[in-house]
This record gives sequence, C-alpha cells and structure tokens, in this order.
Amino acid sequence: MPDTINHYIDGAEVVGASGRTAAVFNPATGEPSGTLALASTAEVDAAVRSAMRAAPGWARVTPTRRARILNAFLRILESRAEELAAAITAEHGKVLSDALGEVQRGMEVVEFAIGAPHLLKGEITENVGSRVDSHSLRQPLGVVAGITPFNFPVMVPMWMFPVALACGNCFILKPSERDPSASLLMAKWLTEAGLPDGVFNVVHGDKEAVDALLHHPGIQAISFVGSTPIARYVYETAALNGKRCQALGGAKNHMIIMPDADLDQAVDALMGAAYGSAGERCMAISVAVPVGEETADALMAKLTPRVQALKVGPGTDPQSEMGPLVTGQHLDKVRGYIDAGVAEGASLVVDGRGLKLQGYEGGYFVGGTLFDHVTTDMKIYREEIFGPVLAVVRADSFAVAAKLINDHEFGNGTAIFTRDGDAAREFAHDIQVGMVGINVPIPVPMAFHSFGGWKASLFGDHHMHGPEGVRFYTRLKAITTRWPTGIRAGADFVMPTMN
Repeated sequence: MPDTINHYIDGAEVVGASGRTAAVFNPATGEPSGTLALASTAEVDAAVRSAMRAAPGWARVTPTRRARILNAFLRILESRAEELAAAITAEHGKVLSDALGEVQRGMEVVEFAIGAPHLLKGEITENVGSRVDSHSLRQPLGVVAGITPFNFPVMVPMWMFPVALACGNCFILKPSERDPSASLLMAKWLTEAGLPDGVFNVVHGDKEAVDALLHHPGIQAISFVGSTPIARYVYETAALNGKRCQALGGAKNHMIIMPDADLDQAVDALMGAAYGSAGERCMAISVAVPVGEETADALMAKLTPRVQALKVGPGTDPQSEMGPLVTGQHLDKVRGYIDAGVAEGASLVVDGRGLKLQGYEGGYFVGGTLFDHVTTDMKIYREEIFGPVLAVVRADSFAVAAKLINDHEFGNGTAIFTRDGDAAREFAHDIQVGMVGINVPIPVPMAFHSFGGWKASLFGDHHMHGPEGVRFYTRLKAITTRWPTGIRAGADFVMPTMN
C-alpha cells in the first residue's frame, strides 16, 4: 500500500481525521505513490490555533536567536539536499539536476533570512521637537500562511517561510496536493534545527483548506503562487477578510531575439528556458520573438533540430533533459493546447504529442513542441500553457516586438538577446514587466532582491522574499517620546506640531 502523507501540527505528524484523501502519483509511471490526507476546516483551525499559541513566545525570541535556528536549518538542507531533490523528482517528475537547482535557490532565501535582523532595524530621529524623539519598529504580524503550487514544492515555500519566521511570525504552509512530501521533510528539519513547536505547521488539502485559511480570523497575511484566476480569488477573498495578501499569478514570458544577437547563445537559452522542467515554470519562456524574417528563419533553422533531439525521460535518468508533466489531467490540457494551435493555423514544426517511452507507457510524457507563425489572436499565444510548448511570433521591428509584450495581460518575466546597448537599455526601462533579463533567459532575482511580476501576474503591493518580503511580513510602528522634564503645563487642543 502507498504511504500515507499526514499533516504536521504542533511539532509532530498528525493523522488526517477528515475522512477525505487524495492519491499522489509518480508522474514517470502514472502509478500511485502515496495517499494524502485532506484537511477539514477543523483541522486547519487546529493548525492555526497551534500557531497562535506559539506566536507570542516566538515574537519575543531575539532576531539573532531566530537567525541561528534558520542557520541550523540551512546546515541540514546542505547535508540532505539530495534527499529533498529526490522527493521532488518522485512526485513532480522534474529531472534530479533541476530538482537540486530548485533546492539551491530555496536555500539562498534561507541564507538571506539569516541576515534579516539587519533589515528589521527601525529608524530614529533625535529632537524632532524640543526634547522629543521619534523612532520606528518593525514588528511581526502574528500567524501567516502560504499556499504554494506544484511546480516548485521546495523553492516557492522557501520564498515565504524563512523570511516570515525570521521576522518573528508563525507560519502555516498549505502545499500543492500533487507533490506534498517535500513539505513534511522541511517541517521535520525545522523542528530538528530547534524551531519551537507550533511555529511552523503543514496542512494538506484542496479548496476547503484554502478557504479555511482565507477566512480564519487568526491568519493575518496570505502568500500565494498559482494561476491568475485563483490568485485573483485568493487576493480578493483575503482582502475582504482584512488580511494582507501577495498573490502571484500566471505568465506568458516573451524573449526578443534581435538581428545582432548571438543565435547559438539564444538557442541554448531558449532550450533551457522553454523546455526545462517540462515548461512547468512561471518564469519559462513560452514565446520567442525574432525581429526580422532573416533572424526568424535563422533561429528556426538552429532551434528545430535541437527541439527534435530533446531527451525526454524519467527524472531519475541522468541522461534525461526533460521529465514528464505532473499529472494525467495536465497532460491532457497541454495536448489540448497543441490541438488548438493546429486548429487555429499555427505551423506545428515539432509535435510532442503521442510520445511513448518503453517501460514508462503510463507516464505523463509529452515531447518538446515548437510552433512557428503564431499570431496574437491565437489561444496558444494568449493563454499560459505551462508545458513544453514554444510559440514563435515573428516581428518586423523592435518596436513591434516590445508592443507585443506590453499589450499582453501578463507581465511576469521577459528577456531580450542583443549586443546593442541602446536597445537593451530601452527595453529594460520601458517594458511593462516586473522581471527583465538582458541576455539572461530566466531573470529570477537573487534572494536579496525580490520576485514578482506586474499586471495580471501579481495581486497585492509586495513582491516576494528580499527586502519586499521583510516589509510584507512586518508592520511598522512609529513611537514619539517625551519625558517629564520636557513637558510643559496645560492642555493643548490644537493639532500637535513640533517647534
């Protein structure tokens, strides 16, 4: 029988009591690998109440002590990174080298959070008025929650909880039900590192658990990453319930290839950015925009054989460059998009449908897919596919290419490949997108910067991790102080001013 995957509440695994479960599958074989307990509203409440009990004590722990616990957690991550990566590959399907890269990018946020005491410093001004001083503090919110997607079951939670914990908050994680096991490993290792019981809890579940978090009065803030429709729902529901919210949505990331670009470099970049992790990345490049017909023809001549030769296989095979999609339902969805592209008249240059691997016939595999002559009215251009499907949209000029990006509803990430500094600078300054790469195909900021898009790719005022993460997980308190020797006699009935 597959293993049962339980919740983690108050420092220990807790067997699900709702009576509802869901199967977890190995994407490479299509076979069930575990049974996941789905939380009821009551179980979510138990996790939140555990965090609420722990919150006052954790908030009083010095920032330095909190940082030391996170540092101990980092040491555990460093020594067990392969174990965590294996859990990712087993349930998500991405190749092991990519899973290890995900763990590394998550660890970088932990490293940043260890230095958060520096960012928690307030400000002070002496003598804002005669013998009156003012200073500010950044204080924790209390109990906060993160709702995370299947595509990065380690990195995206680590965008959230290390910063939240460093700031003195307690955290409830609701991971994706597709690949939940990594979250339990992280919870156990946090406890091993010395985190007090109740400060970090994990509840598994579906919409019932999400709604329970969104409506729970004990939750002060919600962080979310997922599709745009759900991000909008999470943001609006959280706001209606008086919570802070940062909700990252979908993407349709374009990469412009200028006529002066190094085409070999651009093709290498497109292969990794479009087909890495089977395209299941919110920062994947899904639209290539070569400028000029000559550039487009040359790009396609180099790109087509590379896509045809893409090595697709189980994530545990070191020869695999791309693994399976996460579920059978998602496989059907991606195939449906390819069907739609053909129906709408795009040129299907490389067709990934129908791929079958010997010994893995039940796996959720689709080959790398490449469309040319895609137009902006097509479904495969407008919507996020979240699979290994690259659309090539030919543009007559840089201005036309940039307008494509600015006119799209999403504004998550984008890139330009060029040797022209003028074009690069104009692109970086004028493009209406939150994260920009210049000859960098996946411009994910380092942990000490902040991650987030524009337009329909982000709902809320704050990006994730980095300085923005610290601001999101703390509230600012301003204190004005005057001691008795500086107080003059008598009541004052006018607006106070400083003289």
